[in-house]
Amino acid sequence: MSREVLLLADALAREKNVDKDIVFAALEQALASATKKRFHEDVDVRVSVDRQSGSFSAFRRWAVVEDDTIENPSAQIALSEARRDNPEVEVGEYLEESLPPVEFGRIGAQTAKQVILQKIRDAEREQILSDFLMRKEHLVTGVIKRMERGNAIIESGRIEAVLPREQMIPKENLRIGDRVRAFLLRVDRAGRGPQLVLSRTASEFVTKLFELEVPEIEEGLLEIKSAARDAGARAKIAVKSNDARIDPIGTCVGMRGSRVQAVTGELAGERIDIVLWSSDPAQFVINALAPAEVSSIVVDEEQHSMDVVVDEEQLAQAIGRNGQNVRLASELTGWDLNIMTITEAQQKNQEEYAAVRELFMERLDVDEEVADILVREGFSSLEEVAYVPMGEMMEIEAFDEDTVNELRSRARNALLTEAIATEEEVESGTGDLLTLEGMDNETARQLAAQGVTSKDALADLAVDDLVEMTGMDSERAKQLIMTARAPWFA
Repeated sequence: MSREVLLLADALAREKNVDKDIVFAALEQALASATKKRFHEDVDVRVSVDRQSGSFSAFRRWAVVEDDTIENPSAQIALSEARRDNPEVEVGEYLEESLPPVEFGRIGAQTAKQVILQKIRDAEREQILSDFLMRKEHLVTGVIKRMERGNAIIESGRIEAVLPREQMIPKENLRIGDRVRAFLLRVDRAGRGPQLVLSRTASEFVTKLFELEVPEIEEGLLEIKSAARDAGARAKIAVKSNDARIDPIGTCVGMRGSRVQAVTGELAGERIDIVLWSSDPAQFVINALAPAEVSSIVVDEEQHSMDVVVDEEQLAQAIGRNGQNVRLASELTGWDLNIMTITEAQQKNQEEYAAVRELFMERLDVDEEVADILVREGFSSLEEVAYVPMGEMMEIEAFDEDTVNELRSRARNALLTEAIATEEEVESGTGDLLTLEGMDNETARQLAAQGVTSKDALADLAVDDLVEMTGMDSERAKQLIMTARAPWFA
């Protein structure tokens, strides 16, 4: 049998294009599985096949576990008992007992054969998958082999992939035998089914299709910076030229629209807007909202949003059917976009103007005229009045040096008063937290500022919440929470 084992392993390794060690590992598992059938209990068997001679040895083994944790006495042994035979053995290791050579009957041989073939099939599939992934192909082309619960199983060469129903273009009627191209979304190594998961709705699918149709992209002369899709209806891609001599939009459109039409044909007629990318976010948004014309844009860096103002007759086009145009433009640019008419923008500006003017009149104790000047010059907060460089404020023609100094002084005093009031509010809100053992003033203030003002409120927190609120280590957080919960168990 020894020589036959070696010949079998060699033949299978060559035929299936897998490593010989994989064949031997499959053989060992198969022999172990067949040997276990000789026992009535659920035993653990290990088989070792000599790679040189082909002979094999079988061992029954017991996993060493902590005392009083044995679940399967046929395959586990308590640590105290195991150390009678081997004083150095540790939990997680094994005690083994050699088994006499076993002659396999017809059923044992059949079981071994099935296990070996299954293992080799798995290894072969893994090898094919690894070879495919090494080629770094993002697009998969194949034929639909069968449909399973609405999902299409696609055969591409020797690889099987799945195109889930939710990753198909809406209203697309795919049938068995259809040739399909899709984007490799992810590799799913769980389960026994197809391991490649495909998508025809991903934004990356459009990008890869353009890379196929436009050689300049592969050459690095053009670059697709971002893409956004409403699969089956409309898509937008942002392109940038790395060569001043090349028109990025015209190059992607192609002669008489041939290139963009090829991509549209693959996407079941999906309309594609090709947008010129810009490093200026506002200009990029204007380009992305085309064909709607933008009158003005107000950028809010803190909120990462823009107020986009358009004429009344341009409003419907800017928003698009069911908000499609603005939604895709927002996804393409990465900015939150608020579309409004000129009238709405003026009303919003007036409301904001009035609110800031009221703030300055109240907190700086100035009249309406001075407040109007500050707002018109672009000041919108007390911090700006207090800390904008002196030179910038001196450029305001209506103010002399004394007026500027007085305004800056009043602004700083107002901010200081506000800070003290906030501090006092937090201090008074610490409730009975400071009476808790292990609590300090800074931690109590941090908690009170976030609405935790009592021992009971602290006791209700989870350790992770307290760590996130204060930045303390988890051990101290756990101790504080347990101290706060002590009355629960009294």
